[in-house]
Amino acid sequence: MAELLQMVNISKHFGPVIANSNVDLTVKAGEVHALLGENGAGKSTLMNVLYGLYAQTEGEVYYKGEKVDIRTPGQAIALGIGMVHQHFMLIPALSVIENVVLGYEGNGAVLDLKKAARDFTEMSRQYGMEIDPWMRVEQLTVGQQQRLEILKALYRNAELLILDEPTAVLTPQEVDSLFAIIRRLTSEGKTIIFISHKLAEIMTICDRCTVLRLGRVVAEGMQVSEIVDAQQLAELMVGQAVNLKTDKSDATTGRTVLQVKGVSALNERKLEALRDVTFEIKAGEILGVAGVDGNGQSELVKCITGLLPVTSGSIEIEGVECANKQPKQILKQGVAHIPEDRQKMGMVSAMNLRENLCLMEYDHEPYSSKAGFLRWSWIDKHSRELCQRYQVRTPGVTELAGNLSGGNQQKLVVGRELDREPALLIAVHPSRGLDIGATKYIQSRIVQERDRGAAVLLVSTELDEVMDLSDRILVIYEGKVMGIIAQKDADRKQLGLLMAGMRNGNGEKSVV
Repeated sequence: MAELLQMVNISKHFGPVIANSNVDLTVKAGEVHALLGENGAGKSTLMNVLYGLYAQTEGEVYYKGEKVDIRTPGQAIALGIGMVHQHFMLIPALSVIENVVLGYEGNGAVLDLKKAARDFTEMSRQYGMEIDPWMRVEQLTVGQQQRLEILKALYRNAELLILDEPTAVLTPQEVDSLFAIIRRLTSEGKTIIFISHKLAEIMTICDRCTVLRLGRVVAEGMQVSEIVDAQQLAELMVGQAVNLKTDKSDATTGRTVLQVKGVSALNERKLEALRDVTFEIKAGEILGVAGVDGNGQSELVKCITGLLPVTSGSIEIEGVECANKQPKQILKQGVAHIPEDRQKMGMVSAMNLRENLCLMEYDHEPYSSKAGFLRWSWIDKHSRELCQRYQVRTPGVTELAGNLSGGNQQKLVVGRELDREPALLIAVHPSRGLDIGATKYIQSRIVQERDRGAAVLLVSTELDEVMDLSDRILVIYEGKVMGIIAQKDADRKQLGLLMAGMRNGNGEKSVV
């Protein structure tokens, strides 16, 4: 295969911070090229240089054999380079089709939005990722927004498509569908740069890979077929041996911490999202929630945390009725929440790290004095300790949270919530966007919380994560509980059928 892209001696500095140092990357036409590395290794920075969001400090870029100077995303798009960002580049108040055509003139001077919607609908059906073009983006689930970003790039006729953590919010079935799309695109001559922390996916879909560590290339253009196993990739990324298994003993349960009885609720579009949901979680156990994204998981978490009203039913936390109470009241019951969207719900990008780390506890000791004044010296010290403990890579605790990589933002939120030692931990996609080392560390910390005596509600679209960490697994479909299964009795086929709304193995839908 001919070389489509060459990035030569690329360096990118942000003041004293060196994000990329003399990076070489060669991508061949028609291949799926994996770009690997830990959080903060410089993967997204390198791709942002290619896409025109950053200007490199040093180095040159060659595309289709010609030297190019890409200074804006518009120039990248004109060259046929598209990028699906880890953090969505969508405007929530606009419709799907308005987001798709925004800034893209297409083939005509006059915008025909209805025709664009028809073309988009046809394309989305072709790729098996149907989305209503007239829905507002703010009405879409996180998984639907991810699919929209992929479709938007394809709509703009990208020849080189950069996928930055594209499967982070997809179910196993959706991942299989995406891989089928990728194979079809490469068979048509398109080229994919695939950034992912999921090593099994790299082994499945990618042809070659380049590994970054601390902004430098440690392995360039390796043939994936020649890599022994995921363990070898993990060690290249981290620089040392990594335990890919989560050690977990049998649960020792205590009192009932969370009891949900007959809860029903409407979503933000006033449609039924939860129907008569009932379950409980005891101290010292992890209840995992499995389901295809958009089947009521988000609404369930929002009802428990006071972010969405309950239309009927009861939610008791530590014996106290909490349905329809204010979030602040619920948090004071000993609840910690790792939300599904770290940027919208987990942190304030315009605040620095130490401010974000004290958001939940600022109004009492030791964060503030009895007189009500913040104790910044203690907050600074504690923030540095948390950043070190949870491996948040940052120049300092006064750095803006919005300047961190996605993985480091996630570790910031997780560290703050686990530090509170909650009675009830609600963890939604806790390892989303994390590298393998950080993922295993966070997963082990969640198990430690369980062993400490916390009740844990784990919501994840990663079925492997749910099966690995949970003591019991609740499957939800169209807002109704399909079943609760002990982890030792669960298998992927059984869970997959329940996630598709089937209570038995004959392929028939259950009436729920």
